[in-house]
Amino acid sequence: MQTHMTTTPFGRRPMTLGLMASQVAAKSMPKDASVEKWKVFRSIREARDLVGATDRSLAILNALLSFHPDSELSSDGTLIVWPSNEQLMARANGMPPTTLRRHLAVLVDCGLIVRRDSPNGKRFARKGRGGQVEQAYGFDLSPIVARAEEFEQLAESVQAEKKAFKVAKERLTLLRRDIVKMIDAGIEEGVPGNWGRIQQIYQEIIGRLPRSAPRQFIESLSDELHELWAEVHDILESFTKTQNPDVNESHSERHIQNSKPDSNFESEHGLGKNDEAGGTAVETDNLRSLPKRELPLGIVLDACPDIADMAQSGGIRHWRDFLAAVEVARPMLGVSPSAWLEACEAMGDLQAGIALAAILQRSDQINSAGGYLRSLTDKARGGQFSTWPMVMALLRSKLDTNKRAVQSSAEMPETDHSEEGWEVSDALLKTLKRPKS
Repeated sequence: MQTHMTTTPFGRRPMTLGLMASQVAAKSMPKDASVEKWKVFRSIREARDLVGATDRSLAILNALLSFHPDSELSSDGTLIVWPSNEQLMARANGMPPTTLRRHLAVLVDCGLIVRRDSPNGKRFARKGRGGQVEQAYGFDLSPIVARAEEFEQLAESVQAEKKAFKVAKERLTLLRRDIVKMIDAGIEEGVPGNWGRIQQIYQEIIGRLPRSAPRQFIESLSDELHELWAEVHDILESFTKTQNPDVNESHSERHIQNSKPDSNFESEHGLGKNDEAGGTAVETDNLRSLPKRELPLGIVLDACPDIADMAQSGGIRHWRDFLAAVEVARPMLGVSPSAWLEACEAMGDLQAGIALAAILQRSDQINSAGGYLRSLTDKARGGQFSTWPMVMALLRSKLDTNKRAVQSSAEMPETDHSEEGWEVSDALLKTLKRPKS
């Protein structure tokens, strides 16, 4: 008895080229082909986005495979299953009929199954006398066998992409951590460098990172961060190599440069009026008596309290807060970007920031803050400038002001001024009272 294998769907469902392509793929199945059905299903599930399947459609495919009696799908056996909609809905965890029909169509469109509809649209199998299936109408699983190798390759590509995406995210995270911590270390340790510019570049790069991004974008962003990382790393590495094991003398000499102790800022008299000529050998000897260490942040803030008003975070707790406040004060003082850049290159960011904070503190006595900063920059290039005398002069002026206030209050016993005194340590008093050479 000769039977006919249907190629068109039952009812109102139209015939499409996609259905024809699925049938061609099913016919291309090699002879003696055999695959383990659950292994192929795992590959399809892994590559579902590339195949075009959905979670619900895969639940239905899982149910269809469960109706096949063998663990393997072989071209020698029957690859058509004929469960009813009620049986499919039961094995698909009670899926509604409309949802079932919609996702069965998805499986057909993806080329995972082929419909073999009977004349009346029912699903059944006709068996012979020996119990063997002679004709079956239902869902043909042949495309799964024919495309098993394709599904395995797609699953491998998806796994490789997931691994590459994970590696890209890990690299991005490590670069971000390294850059932030190296910038903080550079600022805290007083390493010379344009840390404000570096922070600005870092924020600009990170600002372009969306909440969710493809791997290619993350890799591109990581390449930019790696260039910034290399720049910061080179700055810290070069500075570290210059260090001397004997009490970090080399570290101090990079930041504390020679200057006249009685130059404009070192003396509270005639500020901005003295000559900016180069220093002599006597002046160099005087500078050697200065402390060979960095100015503590607390002393700088005591000498230059006005800079705290520029802090955007509500206070200055670290050198990075101090430099951020200096960036706010610079345009207010009328210091041009070029003058500031030259000062940072000649002195280092930290020393230039201290100098600008001191200029801000005496801004009422300086006609041109930008011009004065340029004169200090010229002295710094010649190795004749240090921020220590500037800060000490401001502290001495503050101490003298408080002494006069205490003496005035002593002449008025009826008024209690016990809280107006300003206390300094004995060590600082000795430093302030040291005679100039």
